[in-house]
Amino acid sequence: MAFKPNIDRLKPMLYPSTRGHCPPVRLDEALRAGLAPDGGLYVPERIPGLEAATGIPGPDLSATAERVLAPFFADSSLAEDLPRITREALDLPLPIVEFNPGKSWMLELFHGPTAAFKDFAARFLAACLSRLRAEHEPVQTVLVATSGDTGGAVAAAFHRRPGFRVVILYPDGKVSARQAHQLGAFGDNVHCFRVQGNFDDCQRLVKRALNTPELASALALTSANSISIGRLLPQISYYAHSVSQLSAQIAQKVNLIIPTGNLGNALGAVLARAMGIPIGEIRLATNANRTLPDYFGGEDYRGRPGIATLANAMDVGDPSNFERLAWLYREADLRDSGIHAGSVTDEQIRRAIRRAWNEQGLMVCPHTACALELLRQQREVGDDRPWMVAATAHAAKFENVVEPLIEQTIEAPPALAALLERPSHAEDLEPDEDALATRLRALA
Repeated sequence: MAFKPNIDRLKPMLYPSTRGHCPPVRLDEALRAGLAPDGGLYVPERIPGLEAATGIPGPDLSATAERVLAPFFADSSLAEDLPRITREALDLPLPIVEFNPGKSWMLELFHGPTAAFKDFAARFLAACLSRLRAEHEPVQTVLVATSGDTGGAVAAAFHRRPGFRVVILYPDGKVSARQAHQLGAFGDNVHCFRVQGNFDDCQRLVKRALNTPELASALALTSANSISIGRLLPQISYYAHSVSQLSAQIAQKVNLIIPTGNLGNALGAVLARAMGIPIGEIRLATNANRTLPDYFGGEDYRGRPGIATLANAMDVGDPSNFERLAWLYREADLRDSGIHAGSVTDEQIRRAIRRAWNEQGLMVCPHTACALELLRQQREVGDDRPWMVAATAHAAKFENVVEPLIEQTIEAPPALAALLERPSHAEDLEPDEDALATRLRALA
């Protein structure tokens, strides 16, 4: 049936900061700024409910996204363009692969141009920002910290897009060789810096630059990290679409296990559930970085330096989006929210990769392996509920880890293979705010 939006759902939506020290703004301003002036993250002032009459899932992901995201775009200048934005950005495959009949499924989120789940959100953000920018405005600088996959997805989304330059910061030696090559292979309006530090250093540099008014104004800075509300919103849509499909098929709620580092992808699932999508329990799969498992295990939240692991894109010791999660549950007990977290060691990652190949014929990346290990643990204690695992990246991006374990060569998908054939270049950068500011000004 045709989509008929409920008027109550489309009353104007404002976006306050998680820290509450600046006025709420419309979505347009939140998208442009990336980070709130008080250093907080923009959040929707309310979580809209979804009625059965909205027809979810739609016939494809872009149709579902239009219906799910409409209330978030209410009163935005982009509202009328939302159908075109979703068709442009979210026209990507979203397969659900059953690997334990009637019990276990894998949501493959890695069929975009850079073979990682972040393609969905990066393309969506680029489609929004390009429509918000007037032709006469100065070039906008998209500054992004990456632990491996974000930078490539953002680079692909903004590559050669008029009016934008992209600046990528990644921790030197702490991303896979193929990830590093991919990040430096775009060229043109994409500039890549390898930071002599860890991901948390890169993230700190980005936040400081965005909160330096003179620098942010001179370069028209914005962020494409998951601190941007434009990255978060489209992630709601693919969980809404896939879970609604599967739940209708099995006539039960679907429980999710999501690999997580900075918590943005998982927060998309949390918001989808809060809107009424039939999601049951949500389990966060981390690597040896135990910040979230320790918190959900009863300890006070304590950010800490990131630890290098085989699942490098999740090497985050102080996930930015925890601030959004805490805001969402500010009037309730977050530990009683149906969200749990578990930590997986490198050796468990290796065993999970071998087991997935030997038992199910699945080639999985180290991050997806973390989720599969938590699923195995659930099954061992007698959990017979339906679970869907989010597969976040193609195993070919981590061939140096995966190939020796499964004793198979992994063929890179065509778009990734094409990037790997191009020359790659990145410049060294000290983890220092002044050093970054100097490099940014030199690009303007």
